[in-house]
Amino acid sequence: MLHAVSFALMDSLNALLIGVIVALGVMLPRTGPYRRIAVLLIVGDWLGVLLLSLVTMLVFDGLGDLVQQALESPVFGILLILTGVVTLLLTLRGSGDGDSALVRRLLGPLQTPSSKTVGIGLVLGLVQSATSIPFFTGLAFLSAGDYGVAIRYVGLIVYASLALSLPALSAVFVGMVRNYPYSPFGRAFDAMRERRELMVKLAGYVVAVALTLFGVGTLL
Repeated sequence: MLHAVSFALMDSLNALLIGVIVALGVMLPRTGPYRRIAVLLIVGDWLGVLLLSLVTMLVFDGLGDLVQQALESPVFGILLILTGVVTLLLTLRGSGDGDSALVRRLLGPLQTPSSKTVGIGLVLGLVQSATSIPFFTGLAFLSAGDYGVAIRYVGLIVYASLALSLPALSAVFVGMVRNYPYSPFGRAFDAMRERRELMVKLAGYVVAVALTLFGVGTLL
């Protein structure tokens, strides 16, 4: 279970969704509907993560012992290490601002809270999770664990919530900054916004190192 939780938390380093939330907080006027938009966006993203988690768990359960054999194979550890190294290289070469154009494109439909807000969040959740190695790895550990069916599938709710924990905290933080712009939260927000490239790269480094360490641990 600890492995599944660890990989879910790694998956919460969702730079795109956090970037959209921060951009909304900066762009919308103080009296704008930031809170409702942020809540609907995160709910939609959570639904997307939960939906893909359910489909993935059904597939992994259908594979049976093959999932456990894959997790115990040295090939799995090597793949984690290689993914960590590739993530590190991409982070080193990236500008830290690669999502800015996509963020700007997403902001247009997010000016007012609506069902479209939930839909955009749903798509973001599906895309982010479908391209995330930690997401699938955590679910593989959950599927292969010695847990009952009810615990595994109810646990998907917790898994999806953990995967959205950092974006949700970011939304709360941005909301506090909007309400108290001259507070310590406001100053911290300004400092992070001025160092956006560093923050994005730091998230990439954390994921890269974590994947590499998990891979090494699997081989030992």
